[in-house]
Amino acid sequence: MRFDVAIIGAGIAGASLAWALGVRSGGRLKVALVEAESAAGYHTTGRSAAFWVESYGGPGVVPLSRASKPFFDSPPPDFTSVPLLSLRAALHLSPPDDAAALAKVAAEFDLSKVRYHRLDTAALAAYPMLRPEWRTAAILEPDCHDIDVAALHQGYLRGLAGWKPQLIRDARVTALVKTPGQWQIETASGRFEAETVVNAAGAWADDVAALAGARPRGLVPLRRTMAVLALDPPPPADLPVVMDAAGRFYFKPESGRLWLSPHDETPDVAHDVRPDELDLANVIDRFERVSTSRIVRLESSWAGLRTFAPDRLPVFGWDGAVEGLFWCAGQGGFGIQTAPAAADMCAALLLGQTPAIDATAYLATRL
Repeated sequence: MRFDVAIIGAGIAGASLAWALGVRSGGRLKVALVEAESAAGYHTTGRSAAFWVESYGGPGVVPLSRASKPFFDSPPPDFTSVPLLSLRAALHLSPPDDAAALAKVAAEFDLSKVRYHRLDTAALAAYPMLRPEWRTAAILEPDCHDIDVAALHQGYLRGLAGWKPQLIRDARVTALVKTPGQWQIETASGRFEAETVVNAAGAWADDVAALAGARPRGLVPLRRTMAVLALDPPPPADLPVVMDAAGRFYFKPESGRLWLSPHDETPDVAHDVRPDELDLANVIDRFERVSTSRIVRLESSWAGLRTFAPDRLPVFGWDGAVEGLFWCAGQGGFGIQTAPAAADMCAALLLGQTPAIDATAYLATRL
């Protein structure tokens, strides 16, 4: 099978780029999504507790998040039958053992021009599930939202009216051979040809680059752990996402349960990652020191990989040394909330058009 563009990886990065290519090309391109697993988005996209937080990722990422917000608020007709966002504020707590942590958060918000409110002890009385020592000061970030990740991902995979990418599953890439004007793509499901190869392989992106004869960009997969707890009493449904300003935990309600993460970033390797028992034990102990709620049981847990470049900015654009190789990787933990703007930017670069946002800081050639 021959394609104009073969995108390696059908998670949120690859799927959103395929959709954006359809939009910007008017559906003229033949696009393949080459997925190693039997289900698209199995490793990271499908394990996300995603929420849209404007400040997340720092000043370098905020422009992509802001530019993505209009898409989330008003997706195109027929993209999805359900809202992509539901309002949920974020509450950044001042930890009793680190008085400077909240000031650092405020300074970063000021730099990025993110709207927030300071809360004192009286205002924090509205959150009785927090122990008194964690109710001395906080920052409330009001314009945050839960993201329906499944609806977003499926909307991208569905494609446009009369056009959609071809999803090829169980097709782990084993070799990439460049011939004049074409790539030969060897996979577990057969051989494909494409004029352009897009490296959207997430934690495997540097491995795919090596297959293509390109220089790796120093991408590091970092493990993130999530525990699902039953509490007594159950967490309030309107509870904000609660974050330690020092970055040692966050939690949020979900369907009567509490999703709790140690906010871990443990260097790992690209594989089907599982939670570490010590990480789970530590964050549960941490939660018990923060909250007055009683843990009834640990109901489930999982882990995912968030892949970062050395400067923690995404890696977009042409390789610069290997002709016909395009990067769309390194989105870390902000890949879902920035997907609309990032995909449009990459589609513009790939098609030789002008992106809506200056792409200079994100180009693969910077590394």
